Amino acid sequence: MDAVCVSRYHRHQPSEHQCSSCVMNHIKAPVDIVWSLVRRFDQPQKYKPFVSRCIVQGDLKIGSVREVNVKSGLPATTSTERLEMLDDQEHILGVKFVGGDHRLKNYSSIITVHPDVIDGRAETKVIESFVVDVPDGNTQDETCYFVKALINCNLKSLADVSERMAMRGLVSTSQPPTLR
Repeated sequence: MDAVCVSRYHRHQPSEHQCSSCVMNHIKAPVDIVWSLVRRFDQPQKYKPFVSRCIVQGDLKIGSVREVNVKSGLPATTSTERLEMLDDQEHILGVKFVGGDHRLKNYSSIITVHPDVIDGRAETKVIESFVVDVPDGNTQDETCYFVKALINCNLKSLADVSERMAMRGLVSTSQPPTLR
C-alpha cells in the first residue's frame, strides 16, 4: 500500500536546485480522528507544536491564505501559506508556502491520511511529502534533513493528539468549516 499511495499522491518534480522527500507515520487512532485535525487548514496549531497562531484571510476554500506565527526556536517568525488541495473523500491536504521570513522558498507539501488495521484495531497511516528550494549555503541533504525533522515532529505531535482523542472517544472539539 505504501508504494501505491506514494506514487498516486506524492509525486513531486524537483528541479536540480530543489529537494524532495516523503515521511510516513502510523497513528493508533481511527482515520476520522486524524483527518479531523489534519484538514483544519485554519487551525494547524491543534497539532503542529511550532505554530503559535494562525489567521485565515476570508472563507476557507482552495486558494485561501493563512498567516502563521511560528514559536521561537526556529529560524522564522512568520509563514504565509496557501491551501492548494483539500479532499475530504480521499483525505488529501496540499499546502504551498507563498511568503514569510523563513528559508523554505517554494515549499509545497501534500499530506494524505489512510485507514489501516493493525491487530484488529482501526489505525491510520499518514504520509507527508514535500518539495522545496535548497537555500544558498546548504546542500540538498541538509535541506531534506531539516524539513524531514520538522515533519517528523509535527507527525509525532499529530499522533499524540489523535491518540489522546481516541482514548477519550472524541472526534473533534469543534466543527471544521466546509469548503465553499
